Amino acid sequence: MSTKPDTERSLFEAPPIAEQERMIEAILFAATDPVTVADLAQRLPHGCDAAEALAYLRRRYEGRGVRLMRVGDGWAFRTAPDLGHLMHREVTENRKLSRAAIETLAIIAYHQPATRAEIEEIRGVAVSRGTVDQLLELDWIRFGRRRMTPGRPVTFVVTEAFLDHFGLESARDLPGLRELRQAGLLDNRPLPGGMTRGEEDEDEAPGQTELFED
Repeated sequence: MSTKPDTERSLFEAPPIAEQERMIEAILFAATDPVTVADLAQRLPHGCDAAEALAYLRRRYEGRGVRLMRVGDGWAFRTAPDLGHLMHREVTENRKLSRAAIETLAIIAYHQPATRAEIEEIRGVAVSRGTVDQLLELDWIRFGRRRMTPGRPVTFVVTEAFLDHFGLESARDLPGLRELRQAGLLDNRPLPGGMTRGEEDEDEAPGQTELFED
């Protein structure tokens, strides 16, 4: 049996789980970007279980107008998907993407990591620097690792900002082309290269198993 005074033991005892939930709730509400479990654990007092408290908090928000959602490796509070139409005015983009930008973004999202040459092969036309710059500026794509092939071309992948904007947990949750068209994100014209991944073909995108370097 421990002989340490209660006051000394209390210094190392974690707060009740309900209090840990409140701490995480406060952190996530104040955060501008999704917060990882590791980051939460660093901010909480010694002995707290960030993952367990996060799980309790997520269940508490189930069915409410605001939900605790996973975005990439992080967690954030977001409007419930079925109430997104109420936020239409707040989330409407002033600048619409060109068809070239939509095609390029779709190819990267469904075939990542993808090089410029692969994007051009699928589209059948050259990818302009302006198109890539626009997607980089929006922070919807970023540079990935260089592929260990002749010339060591850089690859492109989608970002957590892209996943967050469309309410996705990961790229595996991307909708099929039919859903994209119903949402008004694509017109009814076929995409280049006969792209159907995410709607019919669930196999891994080509190029995913090739060697890369940092």
